[in-house]
Amino acid sequence: MLTQSRIHATGHPTHEVFNQPPPLQDYDVYAADAALVEGVRREGAAWAEDELHAIGMLAGSTQTIAEGFDANRYPPELHTHDRYGHRIDEVTFHPAWHSLLRTAVAHGLHAAPWRDPRPGAHVARAAAFYAWSQAESGHGCPISMTYASIPALRAEPTVAALWEPLLTSLEYDPGLRPASEKRGLLAGMAMTEKQGGSDVRANTTRAEPIGPSEGAGEAYLLTGHKWFCSAPMCDLFLVLAQAPGGLTCFLLPRVLPDGARNAFFIQRLKDKLGNRSNASSEIELDSAYAVRLGEEGRGVRTIVEMVNYTRLDCSPRPPPRCCCAWPAPATAPRPATSARPT
Repeated sequence: MLTQSRIHATGHPTHEVFNQPPPLQDYDVYAADAALVEGVRREGAAWAEDELHAIGMLAGSTQTIAEGFDANRYPPELHTHDRYGHRIDEVTFHPAWHSLLRTAVAHGLHAAPWRDPRPGAHVARAAAFYAWSQAESGHGCPISMTYASIPALRAEPTVAALWEPLLTSLEYDPGLRPASEKRGLLAGMAMTEKQGGSDVRANTTRAEPIGPSEGAGEAYLLTGHKWFCSAPMCDLFLVLAQAPGGLTCFLLPRVLPDGARNAFFIQRLKDKLGNRSNASSEIELDSAYAVRLGEEGRGVRTIVEMVNYTRLDCSPRPPPRCCCAWPAPATAPRPATSARPT
């Protein structure tokens, strides 16, 4: 009787693997999509094709595809306290997540049209985002929110002038530190509350005015909660709260200018069906420092600028998932099978 080791040593396969497609990797995602190429040229962004081919090659590379799998295989972890008992409210990610974000930021997927607003800039950026999202879509959340934050920030020009240069930087600089110590920033958004859901007019988070801020704009202290806050390790968030004049939009930094953590407390991360590489959280605010954007009582009108741009980004992201799920053609034709009933 053969021993188990003897069986393994023979190395005899039980069957031959055939009629399976080769791995879809090491190809130009942009060039492989005829409809995308045609659309870019038709809509006035042909000037960006060299960059789009570069993004396409990166998105289709074996390394990037592996990073996409790793970012989802090893999801983010919440650390509310350090080992000494101090509250830290940090989320840690697999290195693959940071690598994907670093590439996206370096290629301006979060900011290119604001850095160079030439005709076709938003088309070019949408095509790049579409191609790059085929590698992994979860990290596109902070990329999309940062891109979308600029129009809302511009409702308060002095605030925009302070934050926009770092939000449009091409350097990815993770970690919670004051903005003055960072080479680049990412932005998030938090609107939804338990009692209101998508009806943000029902929000109960309140905002107490405290006078001029240290930098630009009017400062407030926010107290309440948000039931859905994506990418909580972003450097700043646009949030809605009830000011004396009604529902208002605010910019809330994670770290204050003096290096202290803002009163932004992560309660837990959502247990999600998909998008697992990206941390989605529930947060509480306890007199958290924030700066007003736009007029009091005009919060929806202000933040809808950000919402509109994020929703535009929601359109390009699902189709790439379908493309990736569709197998490449098999290298050999499928053998004929009998059609006789059994």
